[in-house]
Amino acid sequence: AMAHAALGATGLYFDELNKLRVLEPAAAQQTGRLREECGAFLDKIVEFQNIVGSLIELVDQLAKAAESEKMKAIGARNLLKSMAKQREAQEQQLQALIAEKKMQLERYRVEYETLCKIEADQNEFIDQFIFQK
Repeated sequence: AMAHAALGATGLYFDELNKLRVLEPAAAQQTGRLREECGAFLDKIVEFQNIVGSLIELVDQLAKAAESEKMKAIGARNLLKSMAKQREAQEQQLQALIAEKKMQLERYRVEYETLCKIEADQNEFIDQFIFQK
């Protein structure tokens, strides 16, 4: 025990296998534990990096898919807008056609009334002509 204390004073120690060491056995044990913990920590860091890498990849894929869907939606919206404009133009053409036909109908009505009046006048003339004979 005294030999151990004398060696300890000079910074030399015996370990559990009675090998001569420069490091105190407790410190050597803690260093070993720390080395193992560091190894486990490094393994966890690598695992974390892998998880983060695959997460970033997944987020990139989702972003691309979202962008693609956004483009499809914009295309569909533009198509709907152009269809609405086409319908509007078609409706305006039909309204113009209806207005034109109404005017034509009014002309025909006036013409019909005029012809009816002429027919009535002619019938009256014929009646008068027959009664005069």
